[in-house]
Order: sequence, then structure tokens, then C-alpha cells
Amino acid sequence: MRKSLLLTVPTLALGALTMAAAPATAHEGDMWSSQATLNSLNGSGTTGDVMVDVHGTEATVTMNVSGAAETFMDGPFPHAQHIHIHGQGTCPGPEADTDGDGVVNTTEGHPSYGMIGTSLTTEGDTSPDSGLAVERFPGGSAYSYERTFELDAPTAEALKHGTAVVVVHGVDPAKMPAAAAEKMSDLDPALPAAATLPAACGTLTATQMGAMPEGGADTGVAQETGSTAQTAALGGGVLAAAAGAAWALRRRAARAGALLC
Repeated sequence: MRKSLLLTVPTLALGALTMAAAPATAHEGDMWSSQATLNSLNGSGTTGDVMVDVHGTEATVTMNVSGAAETFMDGPFPHAQHIHIHGQGTCPGPEADTDGDGVVNTTEGHPSYGMIGTSLTTEGDTSPDSGLAVERFPGGSAYSYERTFELDAPTAEALKHGTAVVVVHGVDPAKMPAAAAEKMSDLDPALPAAATLPAACGTLTATQMGAMPEGGADTGVAQETGSTAQTAALGGGVLAAAAGAAWALRRRAARAGALLC
């Protein structure tokens, strides 16, 4: 059932992911650590912390998240999470809400943190191609995450320059402004806005560096934005697909009497 639904994801979103996944590796001699505090977005109440330890071409990501959306259709609410790159390296503030609905949607937030560089899945592929792998992301109101994987060059470069941003997605509709909660996603009109809104965001900044490129790290600012929202730009279509798959899976599971876990 999952496979058939995931295979219906728009090919345009998959194309955007393919462009983002440049086949490259980090340098063998690189060694550093970066960290971020995850601040709430969209009034979600979701917070956390992230540490990225890089050793050569491998990265170990450790995360602790709490206050996240807990359930949907009596099952764990899936929380897509990614390292975003090729943006301004920041989390958008309320001024990005150009339509005045109390949230920063995907289109409004994209300039701040950019596209998906790495998908922080629990197993398997970590490239942007897995931005829609709903069954391989954590779920529930609180969770810890730790994983070691091969680090691609674009994400490594963003980490070194302080422009990599971690975003956790999935907002409880009850915590959104009424007007925004009634809207459908700006990425896919078949989805509720909550399905694709990010819940927490933080810019990764270097704490220990080895083989640091000239110029050092450029630090971004993560802000509490109350009822603000954003997803990833070129990765935006992917997030819509991921959320769509999640919500569709749960609807079908509910009808069949078997909930997605």
C-alpha cells in the first residue's frame, strides 16, 4: 500500500530532488563539529538541538526534539527533517509572511533556508531523493535521533560556511491561526497547510573546525516566529509530496482499519 501511494508522487518534485543531489563527496581530511538550537516555527511549540560531527567523508547527526505534533488519525505524526542548503542560511521571521495569514508558507520562507541538501532519515538513503520517504522519518511528540552516513559535498560546503539549516516539519493544526488552519497547502491544494509547514528551525554553526575553508563560517540567525511556516524551495515540492503521502497513507489506513505507525 505504501509503495503504490509513494509512486504517485508528482514527477516534477522528483526532478527537483534529482537536481539537488549532486554526486560528490566531502574531503578526506575534513574534521569538525557544528551545532544548532531548533527554535519553534508556526507557533508549533517544537524545540530541540542538533549536533553534526564530521570525520572525513562521514557525518554523525544527533538530534533531540520535543513539543512536536503528536498524532494524526490516532497514529504518530510523521516529522520529515532535513538539512537545507543554498539559501541565506537563516530561519525566516514574521516579516516573511507577505500574505498576512499569520504563517510563513513554503514560497515565502524558501529564500531563508533553501533546498533540501540531506534527508535525515532513520535508515537507508539520505539524499534529497528521500525527502518524501515518510515511513523513514521519526514521529510523535518527542524523539531522539542519531545516525552516521556519507556526507555529500554540497551539504559539507554549506556546513563549513555556516549556511546549512536544519528544519523539522509537521505542525498541529490546533496551534495554527484559525485562518491559516483552514487553508490548504500552497504546495498542493489537496493537502491541509499543516501537513507541509515546518515546526522548528536552526542554523548549524561550527563549534570545532579542522581543514576550514578560507573566510571562516558565516553565521545565520534562527528566530521564534510564532505562527510562521516554511519548507524548502526546490525541496518544497518534495515536502508537499512527503506530507501528501503521509496524510494519504493515514486516510487509507483508517478506512482499512489499519493505522500507519
